[in-house]
Amino acid sequence: MINSFSVLAQEKSVKIKALDSYNDSLKKIIHHLYSSTTDSDKHVYNAQLLKTFEQVLKMEDSFTYPFDSITGIGILNSPDQMLRIFNWNIPLANGTHEYYGFIDVKQIQVKKVGLFKKISTETYKIFPLNDVSATVKNADSYISDNNKWYGMLYYAIIPKKLKNKKVYYTLLGWDGNDKFSKKKMIDVLIFNNKGLPQFGASIFNTTKGIKKRVVFEYDANCTMSLKYNKVKDSIIFDHLSPPQPQLEGQYQYYCTDFTYDGFGFKNGKWNYGEYVNATNEKNEKDNLYANPKNTKDAIKSNEIIKRKLKEKKE
Repeated sequence: MINSFSVLAQEKSVKIKALDSYNDSLKKIIHHLYSSTTDSDKHVYNAQLLKTFEQVLKMEDSFTYPFDSITGIGILNSPDQMLRIFNWNIPLANGTHEYYGFIDVKQIQVKKVGLFKKISTETYKIFPLNDVSATVKNADSYISDNNKWYGMLYYAIIPKKLKNKKVYYTLLGWDGNDKFSKKKMIDVLIFNNKGLPQFGASIFNTTKGIKKRVVFEYDANCTMSLKYNKVKDSIIFDHLSPPQPQLEGQYQYYCTDFTYDGFGFKNGKWNYGEYVNATNEKNEKDNLYANPKNTKDAIKSNEIIKRKLKEKKE
């Protein structure tokens, strides 16, 4: 008599071995990609990487395979375990960057069987990311699908579920841009009723109105912190400013001024606030995140924080 558990274990072992083999192939291709010295060679190996990645992600059990021995590729798992993003960049000789990747998403379909019984099935869909950022003029108002993606390297996922049960996957990303400036961005990924991805949404309430994503550009010689603070449930970041007033608007000269701003999520939107306390301590700023343009409380709270910062410096 054949033990069904033994058969299942053997089948799983075969699948894992196949995934391990693909994992080894990916490591070799990535090594060749990043050790290449010419753009043409990088593109040759990148084409191999895209093909191999697509093959492995179509395999059963790949969604839970860790790929933890791979370096050079960003692998993000959403906290709700419904989404994975594989993401990488190619630095080019002219100082710019190209971005590539895949979205691997778990979709649960619930079917009603009879009057009281429901059956749920899990399916997995893969969406390649095609970077067209070089052709996009206004990133903060740009909405697209995965085929016309505004490319960047994602390093954090923050899921936010609304009352209608729709989930916004807020994404923090980095863009090497060029030799003169770098960028960091707050992007958002949602899935429509057909399960198709959309990047960009009108959920960022800024001093310049509602934006589809938030873009920070700064001097390539500077560093900028952009992080999610779980305790405050806020996105906290360095405030950027020009070194001289006459350089206002020339973002390749902007750098941090040792103060912090932030976005807090309320009423379905990320709402901007200035002069945030970047530590986990509570302060007047914790309840600020409202409409930055129209709310009197926000203005009052900003003045309180400015005064306290001034007193602290004195």
